Order: sequence, then C-alpha cells, then structure tokens
Amino acid sequence: MKDVNSVVAIFKQHSDAEAAIKLLQSEGFDMKKLSIIGREYHADENVVGFYNTGDRMASWGKFGAFWGMAWGLLFGSGLFLIPGVGTVMVAGPIVTWIVGAIETAVVVGGLTALGAALYSIGIPKNSVIKYETAIKADKFVVVAHGTLEEVEKAKSLIEKSHAEEADIYKELAASPR
Repeated sequence: MKDVNSVVAIFKQHSDAEAAIKLLQSEGFDMKKLSIIGREYHADENVVGFYNTGDRMASWGKFGAFWGMAWGLLFGSGLFLIPGVGTVMVAGPIVTWIVGAIETAVVVGGLTALGAALYSIGIPKNSVIKYETAIKADKFVVVAHGTLEEVEKAKSLIEKSHAEEADIYKELAASPR
C-alpha cells in the first residue's frame, strides 16, 4: 500500500498549525492528504454560529479566521460532538475517517470515533490516546498522509512551524520515528 504512512503533529497554538499548513501548501504538499483537528470554541469566546455554504463551512468566534482558512484549503470539514473529547472542529480527510468509524460502529478498545479514525490509518492506540489528550487540552493536531517520502518531507516542514512533536507512522506498522 502506497499511501498508508502518516505524520501526526501537535501544535500548542492555532497560529503555529496554520503556519504549518501554509508552509506545506507552498511546498506543494497535496492538500487532499492533510487534516487538522481542534476543539470547538469555549462559551466565553462568544461563538455566534456556524454555517455551510455548499462546499464550504464558515464560522464566527475567536478562531473563525483560522478555521475559515483550514476549511478553504483542506478537503472536507465537520463539527463533531465526541463523548469524552467534546466538540471538535475537523478539516481534511479525517472527516471521512470519523464518519466511517461512526457509521460502521468501529470503536476499538474504548477509543472514541476520533480515536478509531486515527487507529484505522495505522496510529497505535497509545499514540491515539496522546492525540486525543492534546485535543482535550485545546491543542491542534495536524495529520499528513502519503508515501513515506511525502510524510518525511511533511515532517521536516511541520517541525519548522513550532510543532510540540511530530511522529511518523509507517505502513500500519504503528512505530513512530
């Protein structure tokens, strides 16, 4: 299988995640192979609402411009209420993986739908829990997948954007590098 490798990175701030996405785009990374996950806004951040205009979702609130950028660049967008994690905003192919986990009721060993989606692309369970914990702590998770060469290049670019950490997972072997 050619595109089963992934790099998963954690960012403390949305501005660093945004910088990583823009850098990947400027370096020619296929935006259809990139996802971002983050928590929904807190009540004290004055969310007014969300709307969908056909193929694009928009929002108002503290990170409205950030999510507008992500939804504009990445393929697919969604807002999910995931028990144990909370409300998460998602852009990219991870949306399809989450919906697939929900529709097929594929929940692995106590993982959430988000966890099952990550697990289904070869992220080991202990790492899935680490990423869910980061999201609960209001951090942002960026996932890039593709050939090993693509994810290695993506990792080196992501690390330039102040990722707290970035791990590569190869061919469902689930061993970070």
